[in-house]
Amino acid sequence: MKCSEIKNQNLEKVIHQIREAAAKGADIICLQELFATTYFCDVEDYSNFDLAETIPGPTSESLGELARELNIVIIASLFEKRAPGIYHNTAIVIDADGRCLGKYRKMHIPDDPGYYEKFYFTPGDLGFKVFETKFAKVGLLICWDQWFPEAARITSIMGAEILFYPTAIGWERNQDEVENQDQYAAWQISQRGHAIANSIPVVSVNRVGYEKDGVTQFWGGSFVSSGTGKLLYLASHDNEETIVVPVNLADSRIIQRRKFLLNNRRVETYKPILNILIDGD
Repeated sequence: MKCSEIKNQNLEKVIHQIREAAAKGADIICLQELFATTYFCDVEDYSNFDLAETIPGPTSESLGELARELNIVIIASLFEKRAPGIYHNTAIVIDADGRCLGKYRKMHIPDDPGYYEKFYFTPGDLGFKVFETKFAKVGLLICWDQWFPEAARITSIMGAEILFYPTAIGWERNQDEVENQDQYAAWQISQRGHAIANSIPVVSVNRVGYEKDGVTQFWGGSFVSSGTGKLLYLASHDNEETIVVPVNLADSRIIQRRKFLLNNRRVETYKPILNILIDGD
């Protein structure tokens, strides 16, 4: 969805969309990264810390009441105020009875033009997480975590049946179309690769459109991939969408039994990854 600079307006909008998805039969509903605000990390501005809130707090409590009413699971990404001077990019899982099952704090924090997240967020300190909800065991990772196969692998072997990635990513306004499509393809392919390597579905939920007077066009393109990498749904680059996609968890279990990818890992040979550092230019 596209966000405005009025926080309450975004919450009202997303509540409407959650109700729409639930009416269509959704069991698990995932919201985009930092859905309650515009993407404020495009600038370094101390006043933006006023957008943060505690967890539990007003937004998580509103979503908890909604989840209980509709008998659904909600995955929501929030700007968490943990303590004075300590803030996180945090996703929570609210079960169908309205309980918050816990939180995942984004582990990999970017610091690129237009994405000054290290100015705002302390790297996650809770490790990788899997949450057993009424409908499935869900694994949470957030946006830039998408580029790190280690994160997907660890979350998968912890028992996740579906990986969810709340996301905020897009194109710079001055890029040409070839570069745009190359960037989007790399983003999507990397995540479908996580689905294939771990034999579980991947759900990636992105923003869309321009916000404020920013230089970034969020490229939408949200998608659901099966455990074989097949696209079960692909959203447009331009339009807001609320979509329900059927996912058969039994298919993933069959794939895992046939491929034995996780069982055939050579864990004892992977220790060098802990010691190898790559120096930048």
